[in-house]
Amino acid sequence: MAQSTTSTHTSSKSSSKSSSKNPSKGASRKQPSVEVNFDGLIGPTHNFAGLSFGNIASTQHGGSVSNPKQAALQGLQKMKRLSDLGLRQGVIPPLFRPELSVLKRVGFVGSETEIISKAMEDAPVLLRACFSASSMWTANAATVSPSTDSSDGRVHFTPANLVSKVHRSLEANDTFRILKGIFSDEKYFQVHSPLPSHPALGDEGAANHTRFCSQYSQTGLQFFVYGTTGREGDPAPRRFPARQTLDASQAIARLHQLKSENVVFAQQNPEAIDAGVFHNDVIAVGNQDVLFYHSEAFLNEQAVIEELNQKYSKISGKELRFVRVRNEDVQLSDVVRSYLFNSQLLSLPDGQSMLLAPIECFETPSVKAYLDQIADRSKGAISKVEYVDLRQSMQNGGGPACLRLRTVLNEDELAKMNDGVLLDASVYAKIKAWVEKHYRDRLEYNDFKDAKLLEEVRTALDELTQILRVGSIYPFQL
Repeated sequence: MAQSTTSTHTSSKSSSKSSSKNPSKGASRKQPSVEVNFDGLIGPTHNFAGLSFGNIASTQHGGSVSNPKQAALQGLQKMKRLSDLGLRQGVIPPLFRPELSVLKRVGFVGSETEIISKAMEDAPVLLRACFSASSMWTANAATVSPSTDSSDGRVHFTPANLVSKVHRSLEANDTFRILKGIFSDEKYFQVHSPLPSHPALGDEGAANHTRFCSQYSQTGLQFFVYGTTGREGDPAPRRFPARQTLDASQAIARLHQLKSENVVFAQQNPEAIDAGVFHNDVIAVGNQDVLFYHSEAFLNEQAVIEELNQKYSKISGKELRFVRVRNEDVQLSDVVRSYLFNSQLLSLPDGQSMLLAPIECFETPSVKAYLDQIADRSKGAISKVEYVDLRQSMQNGGGPACLRLRTVLNEDELAKMNDGVLLDASVYAKIKAWVEKHYRDRLEYNDFKDAKLLEEVRTALDELTQILRVGSIYPFQL
């Protein structure tokens, strides 16, 4: 039975010692927990720079004219839709851009407009990187482990260093500061520093991480997917770079104090990376006891599935449910084109599971045909599908799942975080009015030298910090 909303279409068919800061670990494990999706609010400098080599959508749309207002409203509408469905939804504010301090560090001097004009002539790619609004994709912001899984009973966050791309590598320290501001109580939260900025420890965040559990409040199995071991002679892609390393994934598991029996490390299929699957969340998505994935997702697929099932059954006494999409049903090129697996797989309050897919899935015949029968194909593991319009984000290389950072929190943790960033009807209305007031509906490269743009950004973000009650988080506010 088809339904529609303002912007959607719907169709059915390693061990560590406990810390002294442990906040009564036993009690917290008995509390009910919920998953909160923290979406990145798309920033006012959203533009199509084509900076992400290996991300086909990004490079294909490089140089196009963007619509920051439409982009932000599309992302905000998705947040509201999930909130309306009874799910907990948070908002992560955008980073301040342009990052002029980087241009100064590489020798550009003068006033802000002079620096931008000179960089436009001498270093256009770097200038584009400094204006990038890519922090909106919070699936890359950090990796998160809930208190039920960590030996010290705290929620752990590790901001991603994102060293594989210049524009994204500029985000790590600012992301750390924002997460520290939202999750400041060290009795309940541990926000780690990003891993050292070296390719051997390349970390791309939760886009390569999935957690399986029977219920969110129960101990889970954490699944880390990496693109390369970094060892000479080991399998690796040839056309596009692998962004996540095994060493980085193992480091995060140690930092988050995860038991080795509750962790699985698996390598991406190098051929999938070369086809444009730059992160695991472009070819697989999991939630609770379900893994929805393409047959080309993993190197040594059968061994990966067996290890996941074996470890999960020891934790929960149950088996995982695998929904495997064959290449005969949906070819890898259509997976990349539609971002089928960059959908959000959600547990609804009524007990059903829903796949929130980009509208491009509806428009790709092979994907639409598969999803029309998803309830039968998945044997009920996925109850229904809803489509959402996120074209501005999609054209820049990120779908529904890219825009959110999944965080499992119990009642005490929800009470101790900065709840000003949690979305309700009032916050939604304020942010919507804020976007409509401050954002441009057209932005292209030559607009970067418009002195008014910088003032617009500062004014807008200063006002946003008051709406979200996050305090002074931007450099111009300090």
